[in-house]
Amino acid sequence: MRTGAKVWVKTAGVVLLLVLALPMACRSNDEQRLVLTGSSTIAPLATELGRRFEAENPGVRVDVQSGGSGRGINDVRSGLADIGMVSRGLNPDEGELHAVTIARDGVCVIVHKDNPVTALDDETVRKIYRGQIEDWGEVGGTPGPITVVNKAEGRSTLELFLKHYGLENAEVKPDVVIGDNEQGVRTVAGNPGAIGYVSIGTAEYDAEVAKVSIKLLPVGGVAATTGHVQDGSFPLARPLNLVTEKAPEGLARRFIEFATSERVHDLVKAQYFVTVAP
Repeated sequence: MRTGAKVWVKTAGVVLLLVLALPMACRSNDEQRLVLTGSSTIAPLATELGRRFEAENPGVRVDVQSGGSGRGINDVRSGLADIGMVSRGLNPDEGELHAVTIARDGVCVIVHKDNPVTALDDETVRKIYRGQIEDWGEVGGTPGPITVVNKAEGRSTLELFLKHYGLENAEVKPDVVIGDNEQGVRTVAGNPGAIGYVSIGTAEYDAEVAKVSIKLLPVGGVAATTGHVQDGSFPLARPLNLVTEKAPEGLARRFIEFATSERVHDLVKAQYFVTVAP
C-alpha cells in the first residue's frame, strides 16, 4: 500500500473513532446539565436551589427558564425540559406525569398602596373582572376608573383565580394582560387605579421587604399572608411542584431530592413560600 493511502486510512480511522465517541461525549455532558422550565412563581426559588446545587456538585449546570406552568408541562412532555415547574396540582389529563411538591404558596388580589379599599368580597371581585363595576367610587374607593390587570393564558395563577371566583376567562374584561408575577406587581404599583392578582410569596416580599407600593387584600375574610398559607386557613393556596415525565432518575432525581430536603428550607422561606415536610 502506498504511504499516502496508509495516511488516509489512519486519518479516516481516527475521524471514525471521534464520530463514534461524539454522541457518548454529548450524552455525558447532557447528564451534567439540568433544564427546568415553567412557572414564574417557582423560577426565582428554582434559581436559588440551582445555584446551591451547582456549588455542591461541581461540573453540574442548572438552567432555569420561566414562561408559565403550561410551558413546564408541555416542555416535559416534548423532552425540551428535564423538569417542569408547575405552581398548581396536576390536572386529570396530566395524570401520566410525576409531580413532587417543594413548597406551598397562595394567590391574592393586590391594589395600589394608596388605594383606600381594604377588602373586596368575592362577588365584587367577579363584577370588577367582568366589567360590571368600572369605578372605585362604587366600592368605597376614591372615584376613578378601575384598571383590570389579568394574567395571560397558560399561567397557573390565572387558572386558580378563575376557579376560585367562578369565572371563565372569556368573561374577563382586562385593560392589561401580564405574564409573570413581577410584571403584575410593577403594573399595579405604577397605577393607583389598578387591581391584579399574584403569588402571595412575591407580593408579600415586594410589599414588606422591597417596599413596593402595593397592598395585599384578604380573600374570604382571611388576610393574605404566608402564615395563613402555612396554617391552612387561606382559601386560595396551591402546591409548587417539580414535574417530570416519569419517576425521576439520575441528575433530575438528585436535584428533586435536594429541593425537598430540610437543608434548603432557608431558601424556601427567603422567597416567602411555605416549607413542606420532606
